[in-house]
Amino acid sequence: MKRMGTRTPLTLAIAVAAIAACSKNDQYAANDTAHRDSAGGAMANAKVGDTTHRDSTNVARSGWNEASIVGYTVAADTGEIQLGRLAAKKAKNPAVKAFATQMVTDHSAMLKADHSLGGKLNATADTANNDVHDMVNHSRDALKDLTDKAAGPDWDKDYIDKMIDDHQKVLDKLQDAAKNTTNTDVRAALEKATGKVQEHLTKAQDIKANKLKA
Repeated sequence: MKRMGTRTPLTLAIAVAAIAACSKNDQYAANDTAHRDSAGGAMANAKVGDTTHRDSTNVARSGWNEASIVGYTVAADTGEIQLGRLAAKKAKNPAVKAFATQMVTDHSAMLKADHSLGGKLNATADTANNDVHDMVNHSRDALKDLTDKAAGPDWDKDYIDKMIDDHQKVLDKLQDAAKNTTNTDVRAALEKATGKVQEHLTKAQDIKANKLKA
Protein backbone atom coordinates (compact mmCIF):
# COMPACT_ATOMS: atom_id res chain seq x y z
CA MET A 1 0.00 0.00 0.00
CA LYS A 2 1.40 3.36 -1.09
CA ARG A 3 1.84 5.86 1.69
CA MET A 4 0.80 9.52 1.16
CA GLY A 5 3.47 12.15 1.66
CA THR A 6 3.61 14.02 4.94
CA ARG A 7 3.23 17.86 4.83
CA THR A 8 6.40 19.67 5.72
CA PRO A 9 6.43 22.52 8.30
CA LEU A 10 7.02 24.99 5.45
CA THR A 11 3.91 23.80 3.62
CA LEU A 12 1.79 24.08 6.77
CA ALA A 13 3.08 27.57 7.44
CA ILE A 14 2.14 28.72 3.92
CA ALA A 15 -1.34 27.21 4.26
CA VAL A 16 -1.97 28.88 7.61
CA ALA A 17 -0.78 32.22 6.25
CA ALA A 18 -3.06 31.92 3.22
CA ILE A 19 -6.08 31.11 5.41
CA ALA A 20 -5.31 34.03 7.70
CA ALA A 21 -4.95 36.38 4.73
CA CYS A 22 -8.28 35.25 3.27
CA SER A 23 -9.95 35.68 6.64
CA LYS A 24 -8.49 39.14 7.01
CA ASN A 25 -9.57 40.14 3.50
CA ASP A 26 -13.09 38.91 4.18
CA GLN A 27 -13.16 40.92 7.39
CA TYR A 28 -11.95 44.04 5.57
CA ALA A 29 -14.57 43.51 2.86
CA ALA A 30 -17.31 43.14 5.45
CA ASN A 31 -16.15 46.21 7.34
CA ASP A 32 -15.93 48.20 4.11
CA THR A 33 -19.47 47.14 3.08
CA ALA A 34 -20.84 48.04 6.51
CA HIS A 35 -19.07 51.37 6.35
CA ARG A 36 -20.50 52.14 2.89
CA ASP A 37 -23.98 51.09 3.98
CA SER A 38 -23.72 53.21 7.11
CA ALA A 39 -22.46 56.21 5.16
CA GLY A 40 -25.15 55.77 2.53
CA GLY A 41 -27.83 55.56 5.21
CA ALA A 42 -26.47 58.64 6.91
CA MET A 43 -26.53 60.55 3.62
CA ALA A 44 -30.07 59.40 2.91
CA ASN A 45 -31.16 60.43 6.38
CA ALA A 46 -29.43 63.77 5.95
CA LYS A 47 -31.30 64.32 2.68
CA VAL A 48 -34.63 63.54 4.28
CA GLY A 49 -33.86 65.79 7.22
CA ASP A 50 -32.73 68.57 4.94
CA THR A 51 -35.87 68.32 2.83
CA THR A 52 -38.08 68.44 5.89
CA HIS A 53 -36.06 71.19 7.47
CA ARG A 54 -32.47 72.28 7.55
CA ASP A 55 -32.34 72.56 11.32
CA SER A 56 -34.05 69.86 13.33
CA THR A 57 -33.86 71.97 16.48
CA ASN A 58 -36.47 74.26 14.93
CA VAL A 59 -39.06 71.50 14.62
CA ALA A 60 -41.92 72.27 16.98
CA ARG A 61 -42.68 69.74 19.69
CA SER A 62 -46.30 69.38 18.61
CA GLY A 63 -45.41 68.42 15.05
CA TRP A 64 -45.37 71.94 13.61
CA ASN A 65 -42.23 73.11 11.88
CA GLU A 66 -41.32 76.35 10.16
CA ALA A 67 -42.36 75.12 6.70
CA SER A 68 -45.76 73.86 7.87
CA ILE A 69 -46.43 77.01 9.93
CA VAL A 70 -45.71 79.23 6.92
CA GLY A 71 -47.77 76.92 4.73
CA TYR A 72 -50.72 77.05 7.12
CA THR A 73 -50.73 80.82 7.55
CA VAL A 74 -50.42 81.36 3.79
CA ALA A 75 -53.35 78.99 3.15
CA ALA A 76 -55.51 80.56 5.87
CA ASP A 77 -54.87 84.15 4.77
CA THR A 78 -55.33 83.32 1.09
CA GLY A 79 -58.68 81.70 1.83
CA GLU A 80 -59.91 84.69 3.83
CA ILE A 81 -58.90 87.08 1.04
CA GLN A 82 -60.85 85.07 -1.54
CA LEU A 83 -63.95 84.86 0.64
CA GLY A 84 -63.66 88.51 1.58
CA ARG A 85 -63.52 89.63 -2.05
CA LEU A 86 -66.62 87.61 -2.82
CA ALA A 87 -68.48 88.96 0.22
CA ALA A 88 -67.50 92.55 -0.52
CA LYS A 89 -69.38 92.22 -3.84
CA LYS A 90 -72.21 89.92 -2.82
CA ALA A 91 -73.17 90.90 0.74
CA LYS A 92 -76.25 93.09 1.15
CA ASN A 93 -75.88 94.02 4.81
CA PRO A 94 -73.64 97.13 5.15
CA ALA A 95 -71.91 95.76 8.27
CA VAL A 96 -71.17 92.47 6.53
CA LYS A 97 -69.90 94.25 3.42
CA ALA A 98 -67.62 96.47 5.52
CA PHE A 99 -66.35 93.45 7.45
CA ALA A 100 -65.57 91.65 4.18
CA THR A 101 -63.56 94.64 2.95
CA GLN A 102 -61.64 94.63 6.22
CA MET A 103 -60.90 90.91 5.76
CA VAL A 104 -59.35 91.57 2.36
CA THR A 105 -57.24 94.45 3.68
CA ASP A 106 -56.06 92.76 6.88
CA HIS A 107 -55.42 89.31 5.47
CA SER A 108 -53.57 90.76 2.46
CA ALA A 109 -51.19 92.44 4.91
CA MET A 110 -50.93 89.21 6.89
CA LEU A 111 -50.21 87.22 3.73
CA LYS A 112 -47.39 89.62 2.89
CA ALA A 113 -46.01 89.06 6.39
CA ASP A 114 -46.25 85.28 5.87
CA HIS A 115 -44.10 85.45 2.75
CA SER A 116 -41.67 87.80 4.48
CA LEU A 117 -41.30 85.36 7.37
CA GLY A 118 -40.80 82.45 4.97
CA GLY A 119 -38.04 84.37 3.21
CA LYS A 120 -36.37 85.26 6.49
CA LEU A 121 -36.43 81.63 7.60
CA ASN A 122 -35.48 80.34 4.13
CA ALA A 123 -38.50 78.04 4.51
CA THR A 124 -40.70 77.02 1.59
CA ALA A 125 -44.38 76.65 2.51
CA ASP A 126 -45.20 72.99 3.17
CA THR A 127 -48.39 72.30 1.20
CA ALA A 128 -48.35 68.56 1.95
CA ASN A 129 -48.89 69.05 5.70
CA ASN A 130 -52.29 67.74 6.84
CA ASP A 131 -53.38 71.02 8.46
CA VAL A 132 -52.35 72.98 5.37
CA HIS A 133 -54.06 70.53 3.04
CA ASP A 134 -57.26 70.63 5.10
CA MET A 135 -57.25 74.42 5.14
CA VAL A 136 -56.86 74.64 1.36
CA ASN A 137 -59.71 72.20 0.80
CA HIS A 138 -61.94 73.94 3.35
CA SER A 139 -61.41 77.36 1.77
CA ARG A 140 -62.10 75.98 -1.69
CA ASP A 141 -65.34 74.33 -0.55
CA ALA A 142 -66.50 77.43 1.34
CA LEU A 143 -65.82 79.64 -1.66
CA LYS A 144 -67.79 77.34 -3.96
CA ASP A 145 -70.68 77.13 -1.49
CA LEU A 146 -70.97 80.92 -1.15
CA THR A 147 -70.51 81.47 -4.89
CA ASP A 148 -73.39 79.12 -5.70
CA LYS A 149 -75.82 80.58 -3.13
CA ALA A 150 -78.13 83.46 -3.91
CA ALA A 151 -77.37 86.82 -2.32
CA GLY A 152 -79.60 88.06 0.48
CA PRO A 153 -79.99 87.98 4.28
CA ASP A 154 -79.39 84.23 4.44
CA TRP A 155 -76.20 84.61 2.41
CA ASP A 156 -74.92 87.33 4.74
CA LYS A 157 -75.65 85.16 7.77
CA ASP A 158 -73.94 82.16 6.18
CA TYR A 159 -70.81 84.19 5.45
CA ILE A 160 -70.61 85.55 8.99
CA ASP A 161 -71.18 82.08 10.44
CA LYS A 162 -68.30 80.82 8.31
CA MET A 163 -66.13 83.69 9.49
CA ILE A 164 -66.83 82.86 13.13
CA ASP A 165 -66.09 79.16 12.67
CA ASP A 166 -63.04 79.73 10.49
CA HIS A 167 -61.43 82.35 12.71
CA GLN A 168 -61.97 80.23 15.83
CA LYS A 169 -60.30 77.23 14.19
CA VAL A 170 -57.41 79.30 12.85
CA LEU A 171 -56.99 80.96 16.24
CA ASP A 172 -56.66 77.56 17.92
CA LYS A 173 -54.06 76.41 15.37
CA LEU A 174 -51.99 79.57 15.64
CA GLN A 175 -52.00 79.45 19.43
CA ASP A 176 -50.92 75.80 19.38
CA ALA A 177 -48.06 76.51 16.98
CA ALA A 178 -46.97 79.59 18.95
CA LYS A 179 -46.86 77.61 22.21
CA ASN A 180 -44.66 74.92 20.76
CA THR A 181 -42.25 76.62 18.38
CA THR A 182 -38.71 77.27 19.60
CA ASN A 183 -38.04 79.99 17.06
CA THR A 184 -38.49 83.49 18.53
CA ASP A 185 -39.19 85.09 15.13
CA VAL A 186 -41.89 82.54 14.38
CA ARG A 187 -43.45 82.94 17.82
CA ALA A 188 -43.54 86.73 17.48
CA ALA A 189 -45.17 86.49 14.04
CA LEU A 190 -47.74 83.99 15.29
CA GLU A 191 -48.61 86.09 18.32
CA LYS A 192 -49.15 89.12 16.09
CA ALA A 193 -51.34 87.09 13.74
CA THR A 194 -53.24 85.63 16.70
CA GLY A 195 -54.15 89.13 17.91
CA LYS A 196 -55.53 90.08 14.50
CA VAL A 197 -57.50 86.83 14.14
CA GLN A 198 -59.00 87.33 17.61
CA GLU A 199 -60.02 90.85 16.57
CA HIS A 200 -61.76 89.49 13.48
CA LEU A 201 -63.51 86.77 15.50
CA THR A 202 -64.85 89.28 18.02
CA LYS A 203 -66.05 91.57 15.22
CA ALA A 204 -67.84 88.74 13.40
CA GLN A 205 -69.52 87.62 16.62
CA ASP A 206 -70.71 91.18 17.24
CA ILE A 207 -72.13 91.45 13.72
CA LYS A 208 -74.02 88.22 14.15
CA ALA A 209 -75.43 89.28 17.51
CA ASN A 210 -76.28 92.89 16.69
CA LYS A 211 -76.25 93.63 12.95
CA LEU A 212 -78.06 90.74 11.32
CA LYS A 213 -81.82 90.35 11.26
CA ALA A 214 -83.12 87.33 13.14
